Amino acid sequence: MFPILIIAIGIAVLALGKRLAVLGAAVGALFGLALLHLFPGAASAPLLALSLPLLLAVLGFFFAGFAKGIVSIVLMVIGALAGAAIVLGFFDLFNINTGLLDWLFALIGGVIGLMLVRRFQDWAMIILAGLIGGLLVTRGLSEWFSIFEGVLGTLVVLILAAGSIAYQGGFATGRKS
Repeated sequence: MFPILIIAIGIAVLALGKRLAVLGAAVGALFGLALLHLFPGAASAPLLALSLPLLLAVLGFFFAGFAKGIVSIVLMVIGALAGAAIVLGFFDLFNINTGLLDWLFALIGGVIGLMLVRRFQDWAMIILAGLIGGLLVTRGLSEWFSIFEGVLGTLVVLILAAGSIAYQGGFATGRKS
């Protein structure tokens, strides 16, 4: 059930990630998955492994949905969290665990995500949605097939992200975002 849920959230954000509430839910789910791997033993508890990403996805959905009046602030927070979650998601694909260094790289990713959102708001949402959706789908597939870890998983993430960026950016449909 867990991989199906993660894949479904990933597909939703690949297709609808420009919508702030969908992007917020996806960032919450990916951040929850990253947190599971940072705390030893958390992934072995099935209830916690399912409830933490789901709870953070729901919180991200409602936080982004209710805060439309302060969209720029919400987008900066989501951009920072998305940057950190993307870095941690790629570390997870390669099974890299460097302890405290993970947090430093997550902070750097968060700063990059924040800068991207501040400079290019619409395109930042599209790019972050593509990367997060690709990471969620690949993470769900890697639960069933270990072949989706490492280099092949990264390639799948980038292909899914490129397809999502082309679709949401209007290149695949002939209209510009």
